[in-house]
Amino acid sequence: MEFKAKLMDDKAMDRSLTRLAHEIIEKNKGVDRLVLLGIKSRGLPIAKRLSEKIQKIEGSVLPVGELDITLYRDDLSKRTDVPDVKELSIGFEINDKIVILVDDVIFTGRTVRAAMDAVMDYGRPGSIQLAVLVDRGHRELPIRADYVGKNIPTSRKEIVKVKIEEMDGVSEISIYQGD
Repeated sequence: MEFKAKLMDDKAMDRSLTRLAHEIIEKNKGVDRLVLLGIKSRGLPIAKRLSEKIQKIEGSVLPVGELDITLYRDDLSKRTDVPDVKELSIGFEINDKIVILVDDVIFTGRTVRAAMDAVMDYGRPGSIQLAVLVDRGHRELPIRADYVGKNIPTSRKEIVKVKIEEMDGVSEISIYQGD
């Protein structure tokens, strides 16, 4: 894997998250009924950051949960790693709520489809929206993000790596040339 370019540093990521927070508030005319679900693993710290930014703007704390979609993946038989089976536990009610799924990168759309299946098994939200830091294209399913930090056209051979301070010690988004 060959490094090609750094697409965003920590300041650019922070600005994108601030913009996303404002867009979420504006589109939903406030924060009533909103909950954030970070898709494991990098979606959770991103969701927490969004919640903090929304709290600074609106003065309301949004519930943040983590969604482990491992067992909902339709490509599980193609994966070489053995899934870590977890019980679905969000920790708050989602019925009639506006659920905003949060992830780092949207690519084929399969992760988001699996996340929607998991949410529907947990309850009946009023609606589901999607916020991502990066949309790199190449959708295989008719799924699009409602809120996008940055659109990055890529080839299928390129790899977008998102690093988050809470997990990686640094916040940045880079692109690599795959094999």
